[in-house]
Amino acid sequence: MLLVAKQQPTPQRFLFVFLKKSLSKDSDSEQAFRYQSGLGGELEPVMSVDKPLDELTNFSDLVTESKKMKKPWDIVLVACLSGNNGKMPSADDSKIPVETMMKTVETGGNLSKYMAFDKTGNPLQFG
Repeated sequence: MLLVAKQQPTPQRFLFVFLKKSLSKDSDSEQAFRYQSGLGGELEPVMSVDKPLDELTNFSDLVTESKKMKKPWDIVLVACLSGNNGKMPSADDSKIPVETMMKTVETGGNLSKYMAFDKTGNPLQFG
């Protein structure tokens, strides 16, 4: 992912939204069983960060950095924000896109437009 971003003609800023899986309070026994089996449940944003490409090294370092925040997470959504005229998007430029990502999760919107990974870096796919 980082290699592809480096090949882009415009500077890239990465947007990350970290999610926690949980079981709904009003779930039934079938939903609880599916959740315990690793399927189903709800997603809740717990933190977000944006980083310019040159501040990213690898997924393992991102996980290590996230642990310092002491907010447990299960899935990270990733998107990129492209710069204009050779200029890197600023942290301010990323605020609305990150908020949009978080609202998409909160409202149960379509997450398939984002890259998603578990804590070990395995890609996930939303249907």
